[in-house]
Amino acid sequence: MPYPPFTTFGRSNRRLILGLIAAHLLWSGALLGLCAAGRLMEAPGLWWAAGFLALQLYAAGQLILPVLRLHPFDRSRLFYLFWGLVLAMSIWLINQVSPGEAWSPLLTVLKSGLLLLVATLTGTVLARHITRLWEILPICLVMTLADLVSFFHGPTAGFAREIEQYYRRPEGPVPLIDMVLVKLVFPGTVGLAPVFGISDWIMVVFFAVVASRHGVNDNLFGTPGETLARQGRIGSYLPVSVAALFAGTVLAQATGLFIPALPLIALIVLLWYAGRFLLRRRAG
Repeated sequence: MPYPPFTTFGRSNRRLILGLIAAHLLWSGALLGLCAAGRLMEAPGLWWAAGFLALQLYAAGQLILPVLRLHPFDRSRLFYLFWGLVLAMSIWLINQVSPGEAWSPLLTVLKSGLLLLVATLTGTVLARHITRLWEILPICLVMTLADLVSFFHGPTAGFAREIEQYYRRPEGPVPLIDMVLVKLVFPGTVGLAPVFGISDWIMVVFFAVVASRHGVNDNLFGTPGETLARQGRIGSYLPVSVAALFAGTVLAQATGLFIPALPLIALIVLLWYAGRFLLRRRAG
C-alpha cells in the first residue's frame, strides 16, 4: 500500500493540528497578558511565584487535549524527516529575529509557544511507537541515566551555568542552548525567565499520550483526558506528568539548585502507573 504524500495530513488530523496551533497562539497571548500583570507586582514571595508557575503549566496542560484525538496513521520516514526539519527550522528562524526592546516580550512568548507546539507534536509521535505499556520502563531508565550522566559528567551542568550567568548579567551573545528553553512569567520581573527545556515537555506529552492510548487515567482531576478531549471540555485536565514537572520546577526554585526534571518526571509517572495498575487489579 503506497504512502500518501509526505507533506500532507489526513483531513481530520489537519483540523486538529490547525486547532492546536491556534491554541498555542492563544496560550502565548495569555502569557503576554500575565507578563504585563506580573510587572505591577513588587517583591512577591515564593508563593506568588509558585502560583504563577502553576497557572501557566495548568494552561499548557490543556494544550495536550487535542493530540489525544489525533488518528493513528502510517507514514514514511520521509514524512517525519520533512516535518522534523520544518519544525527545527522554525525554531531556528524565530531565534534569528532581533526586535526592539518594546517587542521583545511578544517575541519571547511566541518562542515559548512554538517550543511547546514542537514538543507536543514530537512527544505525540514518539508515544505512537509504544505498543505495550511496559515498554516505557526501559525508556524511563535510559532517559534517567542519560540525564544524570549529562548533568554530572556532561554538558548539562555547563549549559545551566551559562544560562544562569547570562540571565543574571545579560552581556555578550545569548547562549545557544537558550534557543530550546521555554520561558515563563514570574511576578516582579521585567521579562520572562527560562524554566525548562523542550525535552522536558516532549516527555510530559509523551507520558500523557501513552497513558491515553493504553487506558491509564493520568488526570488528577478524575475524568480521563481522551474523554475530555472528545467532549471538547477544557479546564478539567491535569495530567500527572505536568504535575511532576511543576514539582521539579518548584523544588529547584525553592532550593536554588539545578535539578534535572526528567528523572523526577519519570519516577512520579511510573509510581502513578503502578498505583493505577494495582487499583485495577484489586477492583478486578
